[in-house]
Amino acid sequence: MAEEEQVSFTSLVFIVVLGGLAIRYLFFTSSTAPGAPRTRDAAASTRAREAAVERIQQMFPQLDRRTVLWELQRNSGNVAATTERILAGNLNAPPTSFQPPPPPPSATPPSSTPQPAKATSRPAEPDLITRYKLHDRLNNDTGSSSSAEGVETRGKKAWSNNREERQSALQRRRDDMILAARRNMEAKIAAEKATASGSGSA
Repeated sequence: MAEEEQVSFTSLVFIVVLGGLAIRYLFFTSSTAPGAPRTRDAAASTRAREAAVERIQQMFPQLDRRTVLWELQRNSGNVAATTERILAGNLNAPPTSFQPPPPPPSATPPSSTPQPAKATSRPAEPDLITRYKLHDRLNNDTGSSSSAEGVETRGKKAWSNNREERQSALQRRRDDMILAARRNMEAKIAAEKATASGSGSA
């Protein structure tokens, strides 16, 4: 009987240990390789460091990345303490032996260097006269008063029930507005040239 109790106690201990190992394996280990958490931690610390550098360089664009990294390293990555040291003027130049890690390729360049605006690949839009083929009307229009009167008289007409009439009326109105704006712009340019030539000769 003592043997039966000992066997059952041993098997009970074995089952408990085996169950504990199974639970630990199933619930407390990741399914990835053992080296992955270290890589993840290194990537997270790199992102946090670069974010801190970017934040400080946004506040103090005159500082270079190397100096900011040195101050962050001296303050154990504390952005607030680094900012306080910069504001107090307690910056020390990093030693020549300090070589900061290069920025990761996905990091944005520091804001201290201005980036040129990217040129859009979209072709340039033609001017409105070309776009709506108004060259003939621009050449044939003699004065702005006749077209302005035409706009006023058309504006007083009742709204038509015919769709084509409404569309043509709106297109005429659009064309008249474009031509009037063109004439106003030309008059303004001529006035500026006249004042510039008048002040230049005086």
